[in-house]
Amino acid sequence: MAYTAENLAANDNFLAAILHCANEMLAIYRESPRIASIFAAQQRWLMAHTGFALYYGYPGDERRGLYSGRFIDFVIQNKIASRNTAAAFVQEMLVYRFLRPIPGDDKRTRFLEPTETAEHHFTKWLVAHLMILDSLDGGHRAENLMADPTLIARLQPLIAKKIIETEAVRDPGATFNLFNWANSGGLVMDYLISRLPGFPRSADRVIVGPLSLREIRDQFMISNTHLKRLLAQAADMGSVGWTEPPRKGDFWLSRGFVLEYWNYQAAKFAIIDSAAEAVLGPAVEEQPQARRLISRAL
Repeated sequence: MAYTAENLAANDNFLAAILHCANEMLAIYRESPRIASIFAAQQRWLMAHTGFALYYGYPGDERRGLYSGRFIDFVIQNKIASRNTAAAFVQEMLVYRFLRPIPGDDKRTRFLEPTETAEHHFTKWLVAHLMILDSLDGGHRAENLMADPTLIARLQPLIAKKIIETEAVRDPGATFNLFNWANSGGLVMDYLISRLPGFPRSADRVIVGPLSLREIRDQFMISNTHLKRLLAQAADMGSVGWTEPPRKGDFWLSRGFVLEYWNYQAAKFAIIDSAAEAVLGPAVEEQPQARRLISRAL
């Protein structure tokens, strides 16, 4: 059976997967900041998944093909973004050559498809998540997908549909939303989480050590004003802070903030695992009803 969000969230060994995932997202950004910027904010991430899913074939929808009008209508209907934001996203993807026009049966409609660059980077994102799942139970999800990459066309729409429909992924909590809806905020959040030395659930705060705002600004190309405002808002919510104000001493993350991120990752990985099981088959040959997560360094 595929993992559930509940059994992932309840297992302390899942912290290793969370830290691994945060570092993988940062590695993707360092390799290609432009493509990674799509995954750095919730709205753009949802629109990217929407585009791929409409192109491959959205579950339960008999229509086929990706084109601007269909994309914009879907984004509005699912409360992902406004019409103007959705239209601007399509144009941006064309300019960056992550989308390109293709011939279609209806000459009045300009059909679109993801370019090889876009598919390559999405595949890396998906394989990274499958490898992390494999590290939990010794499965072969990533290996099975890489043996037949065409299966992504079946796998991705299942993931996208569930992500779009799942409140725990769309709305994990106030602090998570603060970071993940801000430009580059998702990357800043991944970086902060990647600094966790551990997560004792009984602790109100977790100390992550000294924090260099200059390092964050330089790494993620975020303005000093934007970064300070983001951290100040999170501090006002009681979610982050320094042991010696103002902005001195060690930096800390609140238990509530970490749990928002933790539960979001659990929901997301459960969705990916369920889709992988449906398309790739069981991850391991014999699975007990409640699988035990392997405790190992990732």
